[in-house]
Amino acid sequence: MFGNNNLKLLAGSSNRPLAEAIATYLKRKLCAATVTHFSDGETWVEIEENVRGADVFVIQSTCHPANEHIMEMLIMIDALKRASADRITAVLPYYGYARQDRKVSPRTPISSKLVADLITAAGATRVLTVELHAGQIQGFFDIPVDHLFAKPVLLEYLRERFPKDQIVVVAPDAGGAERARSFAKLLDSPMAMIDKRRPRPNVTEVMHIIGDVEGRNAVIVDDIMDTGGTMVKAAESVMANGAASVCACVTHAVLSGPAIERLNESMIEELIVTDTVPLRAAAAECKKIKVLTVAGLLGEAIRRIHDADSVSSLFL
Repeated sequence: MFGNNNLKLLAGSSNRPLAEAIATYLKRKLCAATVTHFSDGETWVEIEENVRGADVFVIQSTCHPANEHIMEMLIMIDALKRASADRITAVLPYYGYARQDRKVSPRTPISSKLVADLITAAGATRVLTVELHAGQIQGFFDIPVDHLFAKPVLLEYLRERFPKDQIVVVAPDAGGAERARSFAKLLDSPMAMIDKRRPRPNVTEVMHIIGDVEGRNAVIVDDIMDTGGTMVKAAESVMANGAASVCACVTHAVLSGPAIERLNESMIEELIVTDTVPLRAAAAECKKIKVLTVAGLLGEAIRRIHDADSVSSLFL
């Protein structure tokens, strides 16, 4: 077991506000480090504190620009390994490349496995992450993985926002049914699912609602919202089927391309997200977005891992 003085928190550049909030939760300071770039774009890292024998947690969301943030994290891990850190945990609030978890056509990569191999080869001895797009990605690592879910944070807000007898939890597609079912069970509310079908090529998708949404506040739940097309169409569908209102609830607010424009023009009253991915300028100005923090969730997991306590109660 490590002593409290051996716990070190190192923040990458992708999501420093979340790292600072985690440090505040743990009543610690972030480890001093310099991260800069040479004129040709190469990343250079220097750890400015003694980490010999320490239990170090590197906090880095591999979000946009994903390749730069992944490389920065790998170099940080390598620097810590060469500085004789005893254990290095890669804390990935958002795991980039998670959607590339299988071959979808011939001669294509499984990039999420490649990233897992890179993290392990760099010297990480453990991974802590939130809401992987596909749970089987845990098996891509040959080191222990603690896979947390943002549900405790999201559920607390939803319980305050809506009376439970007025909510219906909606899965935007068949792939999200398990997640929606879990939310519905914990909220003690009914569930519905959207069945998307494309009758033939170049014909607009037809959406059918499986379940009853009429007169209820629909909460569409998903793990990631990227360009927003699926979520906006799902909102239109539930409103067309008589829902009283519709909001969206996702863990990772990637929000790329036309996402903000689509959100502003949509029927979605509120988009509830967490801070696993920092909002870009346009998203931060959007009044429809409500950001909840996972700092307490990750901070508690880090404390328990460091103290060799059970983390299983956090896997809600």
